[in-house]
Amino acid sequence: MKLSILTPAFNEAANLPALYERLVETMRAIGGEWEWVVVDDHSRDETFTVIEALALRDARVRGFRLARNSGSHVAIMCGLHQADGDAAVMIAADLQDPPETLATMVGRWRQGAQVVWATRRSQSGDRSHQRFAALYYWVMRHVVGMKEMPARGADFFLIDRVVLEAFRRFHERNVSVLALITWLGFRQEYVEYDKQPRKAGQSGWTLSRKIKLVVDSITSFSDFPIRLCTYAGLALIAGSLVLLALSIALLPEIGGGVLFLLFLIVGLAGLQLVAVGVVGEYVWRGLDESRRRPPYLIEAVAGQAEHAKLP
Repeated sequence: MKLSILTPAFNEAANLPALYERLVETMRAIGGEWEWVVVDDHSRDETFTVIEALALRDARVRGFRLARNSGSHVAIMCGLHQADGDAAVMIAADLQDPPETLATMVGRWRQGAQVVWATRRSQSGDRSHQRFAALYYWVMRHVVGMKEMPARGADFFLIDRVVLEAFRRFHERNVSVLALITWLGFRQEYVEYDKQPRKAGQSGWTLSRKIKLVVDSITSFSDFPIRLCTYAGLALIAGSLVLLALSIALLPEIGGGVLFLLFLIVGLAGLQLVAVGVVGEYVWRGLDESRRRPPYLIEAVAGQAEHAKLP
């Protein structure tokens, strides 16, 4: 059986050689055929030059450079489209996910698991990032309703060929790859690992990308925000009628009615803007999907790949 290891990379020139060496040692211990698919998310450093050098050195390395910076989830999607193995593993380029965990994950796969999540037992790094991740996974589990999603997160995973082929049937642009794989179902198991500090460089996971991931994850799998706006609107209208009655009946002599009326106008206007914004997110995503634009374009290819597989 062949294992495809895929890695999204953005400005990771300093980390890729070290990751390659550890993957070689890990796969030597595991045994079997394997390949490494690295997707350069249009890095500004020498990431693709490093990938080309590794591909010349080892025929098992293949690289793809995206024509524009599209985000890690689009890069992961590209890697899953290019994978040729009987199973595919997603591992980050920054060495925070130890490659040695692959042995346990592959073992679970060989025992029949179709999706194996490497969940974080502990992690180091930016506290604000940890808090954001904890909030994101709480929302996905308790608001969106994906109870199967690991509570502490899982960016490191293995999927069987059957799951990979099912994933390729979906052509959504604005979606969390991890949430989609969770939603697909199949036999899912979990292994724990300790997330390590970043080896070198800085993360490209900016606040704007984090916010977009949250919005994409919720709007792709739940209509809860629309229903919440409806319920909030009804509650606010009912409350405004009560306040209006009190302001007219109790405080006419000091102008309280005017203040309460102004409060109601501003409050209702704010609610309308929020509701329009939420609905607009869904409408925009429908428009974006209807255009049928490819989620990514490949600028260059490294290694023994004559052409890239398109989405």
